[in-house]
Parts: sequence; structure tokens; C-alpha cells
Amino acid sequence: MDAAYAFEDAPVAYVGVRKAGDKEAAAIDWSHHLSRLSESRNVSPLKGLMKYMAQPGMISMAGGLPHTSYFPFEEISAQTYVPDAFSLTPEEKSSFGWLWTLFGGSAKKTKEVTIPKYVTGGDLKGVQLATALQYGQATGLPLLQKFINEFVIKVYRPANPTTTTLVHVGNTDGWAKCVLTLCNPGEGILVEEYTYPSALASAWPIGVRPVPIKMDGEGMLADDLDRVLSGWDVEARNGMKKPHVMYTVPVGQNPCGTTMGEKRKKEIYDVCVKHDIIIVEDDPYYFLQCGPYVPKMQRTTVHEAEEGKDAEEAFIKSLAPSYLHVDYEGRVIRLDTFSKTIAPGSRLGFFTCNPVFAERLLRAGETSTQAPCGFGQALITSLLQGWGMSGWIRWLRGIRAQYTMRRDMCMDALYDNFDLREDLRATDISAWDGATVLVAHKKGVQAMEKYDSSTSLFSIVPPVAGMFLWIKVHVYNHPAYEDLIRSGMSESLASATLTFRLWKKLVENHILWSPGWFFATDGVAPDITDMGFDPAVESKGMEGCFRVAYSSASPEDMKKAMNIFSEQVVKFFE
Repeated sequence: MDAAYAFEDAPVAYVGVRKAGDKEAAAIDWSHHLSRLSESRNVSPLKGLMKYMAQPGMISMAGGLPHTSYFPFEEISAQTYVPDAFSLTPEEKSSFGWLWTLFGGSAKKTKEVTIPKYVTGGDLKGVQLATALQYGQATGLPLLQKFINEFVIKVYRPANPTTTTLVHVGNTDGWAKCVLTLCNPGEGILVEEYTYPSALASAWPIGVRPVPIKMDGEGMLADDLDRVLSGWDVEARNGMKKPHVMYTVPVGQNPCGTTMGEKRKKEIYDVCVKHDIIIVEDDPYYFLQCGPYVPKMQRTTVHEAEEGKDAEEAFIKSLAPSYLHVDYEGRVIRLDTFSKTIAPGSRLGFFTCNPVFAERLLRAGETSTQAPCGFGQALITSLLQGWGMSGWIRWLRGIRAQYTMRRDMCMDALYDNFDLREDLRATDISAWDGATVLVAHKKGVQAMEKYDSSTSLFSIVPPVAGMFLWIKVHVYNHPAYEDLIRSGMSESLASATLTFRLWKKLVENHILWSPGWFFATDGVAPDITDMGFDPAVESKGMEGCFRVAYSSASPEDMKKAMNIFSEQVVKFFE
């Protein structure tokens, strides 16, 4: 390996663990996956001096560091929740049930965190503003890094012992750095056939195009990935070389809500080894794995053990393993973020990957974002240190319970307003293949034992993780559909036109959902019109689809929104 890629100046600890009997691989030279831009990056000259500045007794006059006495913050304080602020079995006790589950009708469960400018008494275990607010290495605060490393070992159990971590400014920033580090203009990235549009928007301006891979009810299909790569024809692909990077959201997939198990991940990983593909695992919803939806009339309260190592281990084992757990070679770059578990405004997350990629990603950060914001790092590090590992895991369990409640509330509202029945034949989109699809009819239209697709209104597969419902409205059953076809419209354009009508009607009633074509990966550049939807865009294959976020509105507003949708979709089909 080229000496330029050595990681000696980047204090990022190895975190990987390997169990006896796991696959092992010889050291791999990953440099052929680096972009020309990444290969040309050198150590930032001034950042390279940082290791000398830290030496005891060094009088540093080399860097343009302001003296810490000029920082106008003597200390910062915050009132934080305690780890068990959220119940593990939240229940609605009023229209403001989320407040009740937080405070339980009693005193607020909060604790004060204070971060001084300087730690006293030689306490090197504390966070101090003099360090957090100063220029520093792009690796982030050492105390934060230590916590992250221990967390990765405990929860993800990486198969590769050379795995390392590095902070970034949230997963959007992390993915953008991955694109610049791994991809050259004119190359392609392998993606699910429906995916997070901002990921494509990061790659598009530098000439990197999506290559869609088919999905089913568990996410990306290994056999289709192998088919696409094995049959790659450069000439037929307008000169595009065979892709060597895959972008995936395997848990609570955005937008479809699918979650991939370990068996499928192993299958895809084997294909990636065969074709030498780097996997970028964007996993912001990992801890929002809420399990299968159970209708309200069938639901019983299941009480988890509140505390203890057994409860922690049970929680960790309940989560679908990360790609890191099957990555014996080191070809996975995992993206984690605190945006969904603490706050998006913290702008803080971390990579977990092999040290070659970590060093190149570090160089990309040194001359762009540098380190994440010092205030955010200081507050989150203090929060995590105060909670400890067990407290942090308890917090994640409570957050999972809250999102489970939100998912259930939206699904319950649909059950209340429609006759929803299971039907395995109703796989309206490939991402639902193999899943149990719920098909909606007006209440009282027909007997439960009879299935008539011509009277169906929409279909949905309740997500088992994440923040989104993915709804497919059956616009082909609209009374005007055949008239539009007879007028000369294609089926795609007729469906898109009717989808736009419904979307606009929802907006007029102050309900904003994301139209499905935002998430298509057909290689066509996104083109958002004045109202956020272009019915003239054909071949998207997303007609009638909407992504519905149950993450941000209050429970009261979510119920209101689902009721308005229910009213409007019935009127729409009339």
C-alpha cells in the first residue's frame, strides 16, 4: 500500500472484533477503489502539525489558533433528559399522549449538564470548551471517539478486526464524502430501485449516475445485483464502466420501509466480493426497528425488562445485524448519525470502515468541513458520558418505542377508516414482493371473504422500521382513468395525471406528502416543478405512490392528517 495512505497521523482506534471460525481474508489493497480526486489529496499541512502541538511543553506559534481566553463562553449548561425519560411501552392517555409518556404526569425527568472552559484538578476525563471550541483534528473529540468505538464493538460486532471509526457532519455529509472519495465522473453507483433522493442529488453534479437494482419485501435482491453486474455491457451502457460502489439503506429503507435480515445481507455481500463492490451502508433508522405491525384489536401490551445487561443484550439481538457483522474483508463503509436519535441540528455522525478509506475520508474533511461543530460535540459527548453505555442503550430503546407508537397510530387510523385486508396477490410494486400487502376498500362495500380488485382504493405494507409509510393509491381504478386512456394518454401518463390531482387536493387541505417519483432511480435527472410534482414525467413507474412521514407531527395532527386523507381519497374515487 502506498505510504500516502498510511494512517499514522490519524488517531482513529481499531474497533473490530472477530469470533473464532469467522472467515478471514488476506490484507487487501483497496487503493484501486479510490477516485482520482481522493488519490490526489495530501495531508493538510497545518493539520499535520497538530500532533506536535499536543506534545507536553511545546510552545506552539505555528497555527492560527485564537487564544482560548478570547472565547466568550466560560461554560455552557443544558437541561437534558435522563435515559429512561421515555417508556418502553408508551400508551396514549390523551390526545397529547406523547407528553404524558415523557413526563408521566410527574416532575420532568431532566438533569443538568455543565461544560466548563477548562477542566479542573487535572481531570482529563471531562469535556472542556477550550478544546471543543478550538481548531483541532478532523477526527473529533477523543472522548467522543472512545465512546463511539466501544459502542460499535458492543452493538455492530464488526467481523473485520481492522475496522476503524471517524466522525462526520451527519450522513448526508458522510455520503457526499464517500462519493468524492470513491467515484469518478461518468461512473455509476448501484442503488435500490427506489431510494433516498438526496443521495442521488449528491452524486449527480459530478457526473455519477444511479444504476437501479430490483427489490422485494426485504430490500435489494442479490440475484438481480449479480445479474446486472455479470451481464454488464460497457457499450450498451453508453461507455459507463462496471460500477464498483453500492449505496444502500438496508433498515427502514427510505422510502419503502423494508428491512433486510442477516441472510440477505450475506447473499449480497457474497455478490459484492465476487464483483469487487464497495458497500456504503447508510443506516440512520437502525435503532427505529419496531417489529411487525399488529392491528389495534389484536394488540396486547408486551412489557420489556427495564434495566440490566440481559435487557441490553435482548435489545441488541432484536436488531437486524449491520453489514459490518458479515464484512470479513473490510469492504463496507457504514454511515451512522445522531440526527434520528438525538437531533438533526447536532450535525454529528460517524463512519465505520477500513483504515485506508478512513484516512482518505479524513483528508477530505481536513480541507472542507474540518471537525463537526465544537458545541455539538461537547454537548453530545457530555450527554453520552453522563448516561454511560447502558444509559445510551436505554435511551435508544425508549426512542424505538416512541416511533413504534407513531407507526401504530397512523396504521390504526387507516384501519378505523377503511376495510383493510391482507392479500399476497396485491404486490403493486416489486418492493413488496413476498410481503403481506394490506389492501384498502371503503367500509361496507363487500363481504370480507370476497376480493374484488376493481373496488380497491390503495395498498400498503406496514413498515417494520424507520419513519415512513409507503402508500400506493390505485389510480387505475379511478372513474376517469379509462377516459384518459381513450383520449390518447399512455397508461403511465394517465396514472401520473390522476396522482397529481390527488396530491394537489391533499395540499389544498393542508396535508403535504412526498410524491413517489422523487424516489425513482431510473437515471433521469430530478425535475421539481412549482408544485413539487410533474405529471408529464413518464416512465418513473411510481404513479400513485406517496411517502408519508410519521416522525415529526404531533399525534393529534397525525390523526387529523390520516382522517383528511381518508376523506379525500374516498371523494377522489367518486
